[in-house]
Amino acid sequence: MDIFLSNFAISQGNNYWIPAFAGMTIHEKYLSPVLPAKAGIQKKYHNMWFAQLFCKLTLLNIKCLFSWLFPKIQRLIKIVSTLFFVLSLSYVADAASYSPAAGQEGSTAIDMEDPVFVGWAIGYENYEIGSELDEVWQTPEYALGRAVGTSFDIVSLGRGGRITMTFDPPIENGEGWDFAVFENSFNDYNLELAYVEVSSNGIDFVRFDSFSLTPDPVSGFGNIDTTLINGLAGKYRQGYGTPFDLSDISEKAEVQSNIVDLSRITHVRIVDIVGDGSCYDSEGNIIYDPYPTVNSAGFDLDAIGVSNGAAYPEGSIIEGATPQPPDKEGEAGFGGNGGCFVETIRF
Repeated sequence: MDIFLSNFAISQGNNYWIPAFAGMTIHEKYLSPVLPAKAGIQKKYHNMWFAQLFCKLTLLNIKCLFSWLFPKIQRLIKIVSTLFFVLSLSYVADAASYSPAAGQEGSTAIDMEDPVFVGWAIGYENYEIGSELDEVWQTPEYALGRAVGTSFDIVSLGRGGRITMTFDPPIENGEGWDFAVFENSFNDYNLELAYVEVSSNGIDFVRFDSFSLTPDPVSGFGNIDTTLINGLAGKYRQGYGTPFDLSDISEKAEVQSNIVDLSRITHVRIVDIVGDGSCYDSEGNIIYDPYPTVNSAGFDLDAIGVSNGAAYPEGSIIEGATPQPPDKEGEAGFGGNGGCFVETIRF
């Protein structure tokens, strides 16, 4: 395609030197003689003209390429955005499958006034106090007997702390849930969580499987969606217990080998979860809960009530789908049952 050039005059005093006629094509310009001119000046300005032409053609090519490529980039972005949105909806649909907060349809929360309770913890052992805990919250006796359902009649574990509660007569594995753990959260969302372990001799413990799908860290006064957690104490607000069914751990190696006898559980150990990302559930997912908290950090135990087998509330969602976590090297926590590593424990 020929490109027509406009007049291009060179001024040298009162004389004008014209290297090409207006309307000439590039092809004609190369073959046609030019008007007489001083060779040095003509050569200089021809070089300038070629440089300008090269720049214009380069910019034209870039503009054409961009005009062709830009719509395709836009389309690709739309496709990726749509796929991401669909996958997000799918994740939420799968993740939000555990029982909701107390008082909502499908909740497994057990009211502390429920008549199914036949016993409560009678003693405690091995109260290991974690960090960031004032002395006023270090009274284990407050966790004995019936649940009170207040913010003050509790024992706090501190960050990474633990306590073992004892039962006589022992907890039995009946039909349905067998015991419930009460925490003192003042609402349905600011939840402090803990692992739950049981033993029939006070030495060998089995941990309940836990599942946490909370995707991001939670601030000290942040919220947790109850439908994203399962198998952890502290799931429900004060006055409502989180139920545990001993049948859920019947396939554990310690149970199968009769090291732990589910027909006579004498000890229940509560282990605080540090919400800084150092604790994991049974599938290797990070367990997030409010962090950092100070002065009364850690799980706040109100009580543990025994039913020896009671039906879950009508309509309860007692289990749900658990999406597979990303592959990770090694096993999570202690013995693959989930866990965390605490740097500071005060004995």
